[in-house]
Amino acid sequence: MACRVESQLRAANGMESSGKTRNQSNDGNILMLTQVVVVGGGHAGCEAALASARLGADTVLVTINPDKIGHVSCNPAIGGVGKGQLVREIDALGGMMGLAADANAIQYRMLNSSKGPAVRSPRAQIDRWAYQNWVKARLEREDRLTIVQDQAAAVEVRDGRVAALRTFFGKRIRCRAVVVCAGTFSRARLHLGELEWSGGRNGEPAARWLSDSLASLGLELFRLRTDTCPRIDGRSVDFSKLGVESGDENPQPFSFLTERADIEQLPCHTAWTNERTFEAVREVLDRSPAMTGRIDGLPPRYCPNIETKVARFPEKRTHHLFIEPEGRNSNEMYLNGFSTSIPPEAQEEMIRSVPGLEKAHVVRYGYAVEYDAVRPTQLRDTLETKRIGGLFTAGQVNGTSGYEEAAAQGLLAGTNAALQAAGRPPFRLSRAEAYIGVLVDDLTTRGTDEPYRLFTSRAENRLVLRQDNADLRLTGKARRIGLVDRDRFGKTLRLEAAVLAARRLAGTLVCGDGLSAEQLLRRPEETWESVAARFPELADVPARAAEQVEIETKYAGYIERQRRQIARLEKSGRLEIPDGFDFNSVVGLSREAKEKLTRIRPETLAQALAVSGVSPADGALLLVKLRRRGR
Repeated sequence: MACRVESQLRAANGMESSGKTRNQSNDGNILMLTQVVVVGGGHAGCEAALASARLGADTVLVTINPDKIGHVSCNPAIGGVGKGQLVREIDALGGMMGLAADANAIQYRMLNSSKGPAVRSPRAQIDRWAYQNWVKARLEREDRLTIVQDQAAAVEVRDGRVAALRTFFGKRIRCRAVVVCAGTFSRARLHLGELEWSGGRNGEPAARWLSDSLASLGLELFRLRTDTCPRIDGRSVDFSKLGVESGDENPQPFSFLTERADIEQLPCHTAWTNERTFEAVREVLDRSPAMTGRIDGLPPRYCPNIETKVARFPEKRTHHLFIEPEGRNSNEMYLNGFSTSIPPEAQEEMIRSVPGLEKAHVVRYGYAVEYDAVRPTQLRDTLETKRIGGLFTAGQVNGTSGYEEAAAQGLLAGTNAALQAAGRPPFRLSRAEAYIGVLVDDLTTRGTDEPYRLFTSRAENRLVLRQDNADLRLTGKARRIGLVDRDRFGKTLRLEAAVLAARRLAGTLVCGDGLSAEQLLRRPEETWESVAARFPELADVPARAAEQVEIETKYAGYIERQRRQIARLEKSGRLEIPDGFDFNSVVGLSREAKEKLTRIRPETLAQALAVSGVSPADGALLLVKLRRRGR
């Protein structure tokens, strides 16, 4: 049976009290009974609702507009550096983002493919509209999931626990857990030049009352901001003046369930800004809400708008742009790298200053959205709030940026909401076993004052937490609580067995000079294919098993060295940082680390490592500098 309509749910779970209709509460509101309510139909809400329902919890998804479920608001792409690792982990845990990307991909690229396996990250351009339709259809097929068009108004609490969710249309949804995935909609304001209006996205209303309810429950909220990019009509672009970014010749799909990525890949294109572009922006900096102080919320550090680039980096003479197709059946192109909120007429002048875009027709202008977020340090590592039992938050409302970070949180929060509703132990992921664990630990222990983005450098164990082995790391854990089915788990078990057999075989096969296949694999110039050419017995090893054995063999020494480095950092936590220490003098320290450490002035290395945005790599560099200074 497809997704049940709400009247069926009310009939099945009606009130028992005499003298009242089964769908009307004592205060006159329409009554619904369920176990878990998910607020918001974005990437966090979709994964939360699906995980909750798949674990057996009756789940209601409340969304302002069901037609926008799974909508890709910004760039039409899934994955990227750090983000691709998250998508692989979501897939390994039974989530749908990887499958949705594969079903609607128009181009695949493995980023950092020329570098080591720890930083290789899959990315796919997708068909924006086909993707959201696929996601909505998937949710509608889930039996225990009910979709309701409405707006969350208030969370009702009794004895310190969630009791119900009240909605704008007068529903009172009694439940055991609520997962708030409000994205950028909570008390949101849109900004375009001097224009300002209420909205969560252009053309969609803001969530007006939920923030007041959360604040009244004692949660601390703060304001954040993100900027969007313009879209142009591809028929007005002179592609002969642009660079071409083609997909990989042998594309790798996202989901471990997708056998092969057999699609016709569409090209993306590249362009460059110039002095004319900068001049067009400089002339209207006093009309940009992002530069004049009209917006209180902080923007994403690693995705600055064009105004910030021009004002902060005046020495730069040009900036790179990516022109990405929005879909297979659309002429719209997304101008990645051109996020802005300057006035419309200035956006047109700015865009047309770029070679190849001289006659570009702007279909949608870029704008800024400012919204409420919850201080993530108020959350447990299950993403349940510490103050209110059964109240979970996930996604951009927790101060993150990006579809992938949102989806990962949604899966974890929805899982724990369903487990709690059933009286089962919580599901946790540590920093040592998943990038999702790194993301959640960073948020809940370090917090953030700007939209958080995950990078591979934030993970201490990134040589172990690779995108290629996410199923081997996590699918067994997902199976134990019921997130994945027996067939999916069986596929992972067969791979584990193949890896073990291949490793043993590589250790026993010896060539004429006395070296084993395993010893040869340790050499940088050797590959599995070159070694297999010497040992015919290796020819029948499955490709994925061969890949795992090659990586683990070749990088065993690096993995051990990384573990020793982590141990040294932990042991050296009490190392004092002198007063007036110049963090800018530490060569290789990230810009974010320099800025935040200079502002916060930690007194010990441990305190420095606890600062949001200071990665383990930053900590290692700081340790070396402090030791040299001490000597």
